[in-house]
Amino acid sequence: METSLIFTDAIGQQHRPYRPADDAVRIISLVPSITELLCDLGLAKYLVGRTGFCIHPAAAIKNIPKVGGTKDVNVEKIRRLAPTHLIVNIDENEKPTVDQLAGFVPHIVVTHPTTPRDNLDLYRMLGGIFGVAAAAELLCSEFELAYHDLPEHKHPQRVLYCIWQDPWMTVSQDTYIANMLALIGWQQWRTGKPEQIPSQRYPSFAWNDELVHGIDRVLLSSEPYRFTDTHVEALEKQLGKPVQLVDGEMLSWYGSRAIQGLRYLSALEQT
Repeated sequence: METSLIFTDAIGQQHRPYRPADDAVRIISLVPSITELLCDLGLAKYLVGRTGFCIHPAAAIKNIPKVGGTKDVNVEKIRRLAPTHLIVNIDENEKPTVDQLAGFVPHIVVTHPTTPRDNLDLYRMLGGIFGVAAAAELLCSEFELAYHDLPEHKHPQRVLYCIWQDPWMTVSQDTYIANMLALIGWQQWRTGKPEQIPSQRYPSFAWNDELVHGIDRVLLSSEPYRFTDTHVEALEKQLGKPVQLVDGEMLSWYGSRAIQGLRYLSALEQT
């Protein structure tokens, strides 16, 4: 195996490839979409911990111990599991917790995809670190095929993607979700003048006439808040604009799920 390669994560940390001569690799993933990706790369046998939100692929992860949620991590349980590698994400995991875990986990790999094509680097980084580069390249090929099959922007839309209620919350234009939607010409709403745009990546908002006038449709995500058809009906009556449920996993999960997500976008553009 090529051992001179160095792989750089989202915060500039450098990681050398795992070598068979090293102590057995033990991975804990605190990111649901990354857990799925690791399994699809053939690394499920090295996973010794996951969050309760890591639910895919069900058969591969069912016997892997849970270590809490993405934000409420059981630090002592992770310590007992003695991982060699911890996979985290800038948006999903709390920095103070990760800093605490860094005190005893030898290798922490930080991820932060913000555009769909960032998945290619993600596949190659994890594939390279854990010695499954060939599997990573297969995923890259699948991603490129799905990406190039995306339709032209025949129906541009101004959309408001909702992730929570009470308070209502959305996503900023620099998020992975917004960049996914942009692939089919669906522009995520933003508020106010450029200098007034909220700095938060997941800002709260209030419904008002100006907001409603500035959008063509509302998208209610299936996660993290589980919107239902009841919400759709009530909001359509309130706003007088099209409202639809969308699959949050398909639009927000990077990793191998992004390949299905691109195909989902193609179908969504036709609605």
